[in-house]
Amino acid sequence: MSITMASECEWNQMTDGAVFRILTKAEGFTDTDIPLQLVFHLLLSYPSCLPGIVVNSKDLTRAQCEIVKEKLLEQAETLLSEPMVHELVLWIQQNLRHIVKRPEAGGGNEKCSSAASMPVDDGLWMTLLHLDHMRSKTKYVKTVEKWVSDLRLTGRLMFMGKIILILLQGDRNDIKEYLILQKTCKVDVDSSGKKCKEKMISVLFETKVQTEHKRFLAFEVKEYSSLDELQKEFETTGLKKLFSEFVLRLVK
Repeated sequence: MSITMASECEWNQMTDGAVFRILTKAEGFTDTDIPLQLVFHLLLSYPSCLPGIVVNSKDLTRAQCEIVKEKLLEQAETLLSEPMVHELVLWIQQNLRHIVKRPEAGGGNEKCSSAASMPVDDGLWMTLLHLDHMRSKTKYVKTVEKWVSDLRLTGRLMFMGKIILILLQGDRNDIKEYLILQKTCKVDVDSSGKKCKEKMISVLFETKVQTEHKRFLAFEVKEYSSLDELQKEFETTGLKKLFSEFVLRLVK
């Protein structure tokens, strides 16, 4: 039986490639349709390089979403140098039931839900990144906002004088996907105005969100006029100690 189904596709053009968000369905292990959101980030060198892939579904666990992503990437390797997004969508529609196994009794009920709705014990992570500079600030900020939206992350992009910080919350694998995009895509310009990759980013800390940590409901870009104002933001987030350990040293 053919299970090829209609898909809803959203396409976004980016200066460093394109992003496709495809909403589709595939037959699962119970013979019921499982909704899938597939995000493909195609770099300018596509299809000579693998696309970035993000998989989400309200009916699958995060571990299952990761397995589906790994299988899609394995399949993509067999299609290098030829257009592959449509083929990958068809492939997962036809093979999902063979990839996703029935969960064990009493386990596997942790869903791939949006970061904003994850409870603390549902694997929510937080990462703080430091950027050395932004030459093309408007374009850079817009690109960061796009990536965060595609990966369903929340948090803050914070500017205070020359200090630039990105605080992210969400699934740990999605944060890793963000870091891959941040390091491999041409997001800024160099001193001569040519597009360049981010080479001066550092991860200040990574931690699982604890009870005392605030959970962000959205991603916001904020400007702070003083170090005290920035510190207050961290204190209200429950990160006072981490601010002292990692952020203060940036101004010394």
